[in-house]
Order: sequence, then C-alpha cells, then structure tokens
Amino acid sequence: MNNPLILDCTLRDGGYYNNWNFSPDVTNEYLAAMSEAGVDVVELGLRSLINKGFKGASAYSTENYLRTLELPSTMSYSVMVNASELVGGDSLVSVLTKLFPEPADKSSVSIVRIACHIHEFKEALPASNWLKDRGFIVGYNLMQIADRSQKEVEQLAFEAAKYPVDVLYFADSMGSMGPSQTTQVISWLRKYWKGEMGIHTHDNMGLALTNTLTALENGVSWLDSTVTGMGRGPGNARTEELTIEVSEIRKQPINMVPLMGIIASYFQPLKKQCGWGSNTYYYLAGKYGIHPTYIQEMLNDTRYTEEDILAAINYLKQVGGKKYSSNALSESRQFFQEFVDGSWSPESLLSGREVLILGAGPGVLDHKIALEGYIKEFKPIVIALNTQSSVDQALINLRVACHPVRLLADCHAHENFSQPLVTPVSMLPDSLKKALNKSELLDFGLRLEAEKFSFDATSAVIPNSLVISYALAIAASGKANRILLAGFDGYSADDQRTLEMQNIFHAYNKATDIELLSVTPTLYNVPTKSIYAMQVSI
Repeated sequence: MNNPLILDCTLRDGGYYNNWNFSPDVTNEYLAAMSEAGVDVVELGLRSLINKGFKGASAYSTENYLRTLELPSTMSYSVMVNASELVGGDSLVSVLTKLFPEPADKSSVSIVRIACHIHEFKEALPASNWLKDRGFIVGYNLMQIADRSQKEVEQLAFEAAKYPVDVLYFADSMGSMGPSQTTQVISWLRKYWKGEMGIHTHDNMGLALTNTLTALENGVSWLDSTVTGMGRGPGNARTEELTIEVSEIRKQPINMVPLMGIIASYFQPLKKQCGWGSNTYYYLAGKYGIHPTYIQEMLNDTRYTEEDILAAINYLKQVGGKKYSSNALSESRQFFQEFVDGSWSPESLLSGREVLILGAGPGVLDHKIALEGYIKEFKPIVIALNTQSSVDQALINLRVACHPVRLLADCHAHENFSQPLVTPVSMLPDSLKKALNKSELLDFGLRLEAEKFSFDATSAVIPNSLVISYALAIAASGKANRILLAGFDGYSADDQRTLEMQNIFHAYNKATDIELLSVTPTLYNVPTKSIYAMQVSI
C-alpha cells in the first residue's frame, strides 16, 4: 500500500450548501483543525470568473482573499477550476491568465485541480501545460465515471498520459459505485495511466469511506474527504473518519480535539440547518431578551425555515423583541405628520459618485474584509444605517437615521461616532435634538406618502420612515451614479417585512434610473453580484 495523501475539500464541495459563504473566523479555525488532524492538502475553494448572484469568498478563492487567511505551513493548498470555464468560450490561455495572475511561487496555492465532465476532458487537458509552466501541481477530476464503458475509461487514461498531469482523479459523482466497481475502474485507468491517482467519493449508499479505502488498497494515493461529509447531495467521505484510518496506516498520532470542537460548534448545526443531517433558538432568545413565545410560534409554523428563524431573531435583537409586534413598522409612520424642509443638500457630496449603503444584516460583518478592500480601492461614498459599525469606522463617510424611537435609543452611540449624522433635524422633537447636540447633524427633510419616492435638493418624499427608504432618497437627491447595498440579507418570503422591503425597492426603481445592486447575500428581488469578484484582478 502506497503512502496516502488526504485532501479535504470542505470549503469547495461544502459550498454547494451555503453558497461558499464560510466566515473568516470559521475558516481559520477549520484550517488549524485540519493541520492537527493530519490532513495534507486543503482545497480552499473554487477559482472562477463567473459572477452571477451572490457567492462567498470560497467560490472565487482570490489571491487577495487567501492572503487574509491563516494558512498553516504544515499543509499544501489547492483550488478547483471547472473545465466548463476553460472550454467552448474565450481562449484557454486567456481564461487561465485571468484565473491565475501569479505563478505558484507567489501564490497561496500550489495545486490546481480541474473538474471535467467526460466530454470536456480532452479539450481541457492542454491547460496542464500552462499551469505546469507556472509551477503548479496539476490534477484532473473525471466526473460521472461510473456509467462509462471500459473502452471509454481506458481512452480517457490514454489522453491524460499525453500531458504533464500530476494526479488523475475519478469521482463517484452519483454515489452509485461499490468496492468492486471502484477496483474495476482503477484497473481500467491503469492500462494507460501510470502516474498518481485520486478518488472523490459520494455517500448515497453509505459507501464513501469504504470505496475510498478500497481505492487506497488498490494503489490510489490522493483521497478526498470533507468535514462531516459536507458536500453536494448526500455528501462525501467524512474527514474525521478518514484521518483516523490513515493515521493508523501511517502509524502517526493525530490530534482530533480541534476538529471535533469545530464539528460541534459549526458543522453539526449547519448540517441540521441545511438538511444533510439542539435547538439554540431559545438560548438566543434568552440572550437577547426576546419573548420565548415568538420562538415557539415560529418553530410550530412550517413556513419558517431555520434561516428564517435566525433572521427573525437577528431582527428582534436589534429592535427589541420584548415589545415586537407585526404592526411595529406601520405604526412608525405616525411620527411624521407634517413636512418641514431640510437645509443640507447631499448633491455637494454625492453627485456622480458611487454610494455604498451598509445595512444592519450579518452580511456586512461576514464580508467585512472584502467590503473594506473594495472601499479602499474604489473610494465609494459609504453610508452606514443607524449604528452599523462592522467595517472600519475610518471608511464610513456618513451615518443616516430617521426614526425618532431608534434615534433616541441610539443617541449615546451617535455621540461616539466621528461621522456626520444625516437626519430630518427640523422635524425632530426638541428633546431628541438636545440628546443629539454632541453630534454633527446634517438636516435632510422628509415627507411620507405611500408607495412613492420623489427627490428635491434638501428633502424627499418616501413611502415610509424606514431608514433604508431615507438613505435611498438621500442618494437619489444627491445624484449618485450607482448604489451598492451590503447587509440587506432579507427575511422569509411570507414575512411582512419582506413584502415591505420589496415594495420599497420597486417604488424606488420606478422613481429613478440609478442602478441598485446588492453585493452581499440578499433574499430581496434586486440585482446581485459578489463583492469578492468586484476587484481589479484575482
């Protein structure tokens, strides 16, 4: 039996369940656990040029992002490229040059794997020449090989042998293979392929680990796995089990404590949430002062998914769950009965500029590093809603708040912020003006009119007193050229807050042609791109 090599691809294969959206803290904890558990290679994610809808950092694995991670020196690192991006469009070299702007000796990764459907394999193989010239170790993953004939499999091996490929993988993509077929496929590939081989198994029939160990017994040395099996469909061979088996073969001790810790704290709850597998909701309700009846009602209502409940808890934490009612937002409209014009014109600051609005959702904190990098490079005008403080304070230009109850609750926080606060100063009660007298206030007026936006130099008509409506009006009155949204994660489709937000965006788009674009995950019906791909280069 040859010396096995474990490649954990949780950040890549597991991303099909969470849109490759692993927080930096979780990622660094996971990387440390992999090192202690004896993993040899960690696949940090996909490397892709496709930016459609939101995907997290591990969907792109840009060099800028990878440099922010704490990468233990005990392991090697890889990324995977889908062959579909290399064939049938722009020239292969052109795509590779964009994907890998730096050679291996200057990159965070030393291994590149290319995932190929059978019909893409031959056309994608020349990529190995370019990658080898750049110093990378190159692997090819043959997908959906189980239903191929002996002749077809042997031909694939024959083609691979013509190129400087370091490791040839085959994937049981459908999870349909057993040990005997695994052995058979290896023998077919070995007719022409004499180099190192790898296997990527799926667990449809509960045979992922068995097939992986069978492949090892038959000379396959590169073994894929994921933490808790997290991966597309039923998942993969489990890293926590494979590392135990391999450590016995190697006769080398490993430390499983960090891995079991992050499984308990992160992967098991995520497994329950995403469905490939303790109720923390009441714990969170107690921690944030949310009435437990609210949690009970959501748990008993099948319309609420786990994400919906967590989103609702986050909302209740911010507005005060003890007094929450479904009518809270509509009641807020009563604060502005009369119209008083403002005195500050946002055009002096915003005209022709890109505006980035930071909402209260977890997407801002989750993607803090990417957002800060974008701000530093492209210099948008950054507007934070209320007390949003996840990004570096020095990068925020303005704060916006308009609801008197929220302003009263946050007045102490505003005293400690260095940014000017845009608010309808002339319309606020005298007691609130006094409470805010230590803050630099910019007076922008507002008037409420259902389902309507209109914009003047120092005031606007907005459909409600929600701060996002007010901030959008400020950007439009200031004649911004584009508005980016971050931290507008959203609620469930049947939550009345979702409908209200959708109506806001719909009314806004009717009133102005300024482009509106979300750059972090959102459930709202607005155009979306990923902040991770909005860089000058990968």
